[in-house]
Amino acid sequence: MQFFDTHAHIGLIYDDPIEQLRVIQEAKQAQVTRIVSICNSLHDFTKVYGNLKGVQGIYHAVGVAPSEVTNPGKNWIDTVENALSLPNVVALGETGLDYYRKFGDKRSQIELFITELELAEKHKKPVIIHNRDAGADVLDILRERIPSAGAVLHCYSENAEYAQRVLDLDLNVYFSFAGNLTYRNAKNLHETIVMLPLDRVMIESESPFMIPAEFRLLKRNMPSYTPSTARFMADMLDIDFEELVAQLWKNSCTFFNLPE
Repeated sequence: MQFFDTHAHIGLIYDDPIEQLRVIQEAKQAQVTRIVSICNSLHDFTKVYGNLKGVQGIYHAVGVAPSEVTNPGKNWIDTVENALSLPNVVALGETGLDYYRKFGDKRSQIELFITELELAEKHKKPVIIHNRDAGADVLDILRERIPSAGAVLHCYSENAEYAQRVLDLDLNVYFSFAGNLTYRNAKNLHETIVMLPLDRVMIESESPFMIPAEFRLLKRNMPSYTPSTARFMADMLDIDFEELVAQLWKNSCTFFNLPE
């Protein structure tokens, strides 16, 4: 049995490369054998990729998050394009829209998002979508501009009705759930997971954030806690745990275009 953590901010857990390697080793001991490392800024991507580029089972996404919209970096488009051709860089992201924090303004966020979707299409990479209080605009933009390699709504936080709207559009979109799925008051997520096709579901740690309820007294989330979310999901769906884990693994490999 193997787990695939599709979204982990390893560089935010620890800055020190030795500590980062320890996090990865602990994850492997928990049977989390593949992790996609996410960085919000290109500066952080350069550091974390340099630290981990040779580590087995570690893959990378590169992109400019909405939090960086006012300062994406000099020649950021060239930087992203060059990074997308590096070994083990499997996706563009995270990108998307965040109206909760009000980074920059809506227009600048939308322009950044559209540019990154175009880059993903150019390089035939899937995109990892951040959506906070911006569901309508995210869906409108994806309807017209989703890359052919697909997209994932990471750390899904909308409701079942929104998920059904996505499914009705017949877009190549996956839904990834983090530790907040395990929270007692996350009724919107509980209602969503039971109506989704299992071949469109993935899991992530979103570490160091979104600690599963089982580990709620700890200070930071870790990729090694990902199996806790999977166990909760299997209980909710009333299906065999190993069967679910195998499906999640298959979905993740398909989305990131990796061998099973």
